[in-house]
Amino acid sequence: MPRLFGTDGVRGLANRDVTAALTLSLAQATAHVLGDGPRSEGRRPLAVLARDPRISGEFISSAVAAGLAGSGVDVLDAGVIPTPAAAFLIADIGADFGVVISASHNPAPDNGIKVLGAGGAKLTDEVEDRIEAAMAEPPLAPVGAEVGRIDRFADAEDRYVVHLLGALPHRLDGLKIVLDCANGAAAGVSPEVFTDAGAEVIVIGNDPDGVNINDGVGSTHLGPLQAAVLEHGADAGIAHDGDADRCLAVDADGRVVDGDQIMAVLAIAMKSRGVLHGDTLVATVMSNLGLRRAMQREGIQVVETKVGDRYVLEALGRGGYSLGGEQSGHVILTAHATTGDGLLTGLSLMAEVARTGKPLSELAAAVTILPQVMLNVRGVDRSRTDDPGLLAAIADAEQRLGDSGRVLLRPSGTEPVVRVMVEAADHETAAAVADDLAAVVRERLALPTPA
Repeated sequence: MPRLFGTDGVRGLANRDVTAALTLSLAQATAHVLGDGPRSEGRRPLAVLARDPRISGEFISSAVAAGLAGSGVDVLDAGVIPTPAAAFLIADIGADFGVVISASHNPAPDNGIKVLGAGGAKLTDEVEDRIEAAMAEPPLAPVGAEVGRIDRFADAEDRYVVHLLGALPHRLDGLKIVLDCANGAAAGVSPEVFTDAGAEVIVIGNDPDGVNINDGVGSTHLGPLQAAVLEHGADAGIAHDGDADRCLAVDADGRVVDGDQIMAVLAIAMKSRGVLHGDTLVATVMSNLGLRRAMQREGIQVVETKVGDRYVLEALGRGGYSLGGEQSGHVILTAHATTGDGLLTGLSLMAEVARTGKPLSELAAAVTILPQVMLNVRGVDRSRTDDPGLLAAIADAEQRLGDSGRVLLRPSGTEPVVRVMVEAADHETAAAVADDLAAVVRERLALPTPA
């Protein structure tokens, strides 16, 4: 039986995969596992509940609230707020855990359940496995005064805004910024906080109706933001995803500034202020070689992790580092957040534009992005990427590229797919090397033909 929890909670098609019954059982099991500590201390567990504006989030959050309260957990329902806001609030009020209903950048029919522990931290695999196992056990069934209460978290958004403004290293006065809120959880709070920070704000993608989240807008669809930046003569554009834990940007000329470039700008700025712990940036293996080169020039070490924000978080924690993230724009600033925060990232990026007086394009030019080609080779044995013939082909490709590029092969964690990624000085070379390697993968790792 496949594991219920994926890399970022439980996710699937709402009302088919993520049903009310599953949600109720998961909430009851979460209350059982994460409420044990508070109950042993003689107090009632407290949880924060939040969601993005998907229509299915209404019934799913109701099922979560019922499962938690019915298991003796007091629930503070923050309504529609960004995932990083929920993480902050858990820590801010000392809640025991929290649950966020969101499928992030996925389309509206999907939804998901993210469970955050004390302090707003993501759960370890071991704790998630305990919750999943507890779903097979009888739920807690307190009665009378022991049943949990469900209350509205009335000042949730205000607390988060104050937190973001307090983390801002420099005001944004004089900047004109277009915000794309993806018709998602940032639609209420992001325009408010950027305005309070001093920017002139134009907003798109801020009319969520429950079904239009991420629909042609947001960080996965940057065309409308690019057009709006040019139309309004803005200094930059900031794009969130559905739950606002990511941030991508657009410069004044409409060029995309990706997560690698954003991390470079922030790392250089933080080093200059003496707040980049260990002069180190944490990035995944998918970050562009151009980022590594830029950091080397600036005297900044790059610690590399597997793909996934949980691995970035683990490395940040182990080293006590202050900045890490992914090419997708999932950036973590550990002094102010326990998870990726698209609002905090966007504010910090634009604060550096305001502080230096330099356009975003000039700051982002610290990184020369190398052309990158990714091919998914399907129908192969992903467990055999150590095949000698394949390793020899990789070595030949690396010799062919020299210092001007790199090769990365990543087996899928869930399906018979091997991902071939090649970076090179030009797109033609990257594509040619990737095609050659993909052919070797198909030949060497082919699955047996069924009899």
